[in-house]
Amino acid sequence: MSTQARAQSIPAAGTLPWRMRDGVLEVALVHRPRYDDWSWPKGKLDAGEDWGTAAARETLEETGLEVRLGRPLPEARYLLLTKAGEQGEKIVRYWASTVTGGSGLLENEIDAVEWLDVVEANVRLDYAHDREQLRALVRAHTEGSLDTWPLVIVRHAKAVPRSDWKGDDRERPLEARGRERADALIPVLTAYGISRILTSPSVRCLDTISPYAVWSGIVPRAKKGLSEEGHEADPAKTEQHLERVLERGEPAAVCSHGPVMGTLLGALGTRLDLVGDGSVEMLEAFVEAQDDNLVKGEAFVCHVAGVGSDARIVAVERHLNP
Repeated sequence: MSTQARAQSIPAAGTLPWRMRDGVLEVALVHRPRYDDWSWPKGKLDAGEDWGTAAARETLEETGLEVRLGRPLPEARYLLLTKAGEQGEKIVRYWASTVTGGSGLLENEIDAVEWLDVVEANVRLDYAHDREQLRALVRAHTEGSLDTWPLVIVRHAKAVPRSDWKGDDRERPLEARGRERADALIPVLTAYGISRILTSPSVRCLDTISPYAVWSGIVPRAKKGLSEEGHEADPAKTEQHLERVLERGEPAAVCSHGPVMGTLLGALGTRLDLVGDGSVEMLEAFVEAQDDNLVKGEAFVCHVAGVGSDARIVAVERHLNP
């Protein structure tokens, strides 16, 4: 067995905050006085925490800045010694991110945050493995696929079985595990800055998306065309709802049912950008999700560049129940 195979895995997540200033692409680096180094804001996952949730949380805790996650960037892997003196492999997943709020006050382990153009950032970074994410971000910018907005397709969480429900199927609620998953979706959707919600009017979908809606203060828009019954009567209506979301270009979540996923994902499949960086991996992940028809409680994130007829999906992510 190799040394790396014996190493303990240490999962962590972080972001590359970016902005355009006077036509120049800039990124934010953080300085850690403990190590006297410049790197990206990042930190370890809490037990059971989603990777994306950890990335947004750690960025806020280190920089005081609230961010919305954009497209994922290459992960970093490197060996280190744990506090117990054992060898560990740190696995850090990264996202491009845009600042949406926050105080900007430094709060945890960081004594400086600086916005630098990408040339100066490349020089300032202390670790070679941090430059791979910077190169990917610059490539995305050059390809016109860095400035994106998230469209999240949510399949409702685990509901009371049909065989155990005697009433109207549209009134069938979530079971206990489903309610737990609905609560767990709050930080996931928060990390992507979801500000618009469309949902099937069926209770099991409303129950899935309502915890986030209540937490964020967003009123869900119930659409019959996203229900099983509405989709069966007129699948074209389902696609129309999706097209309107793409026309608005606002961070959105669409919650629906298993039998509706084929139509939703089929329509989104025509929007895949298969010429950009990482397109092969994106296609593989998309096909896998399509084959699974998403799983109950899954949040399938599509990173969309452009709106309306120009909207194209440049990256996808699957957020499953841990």
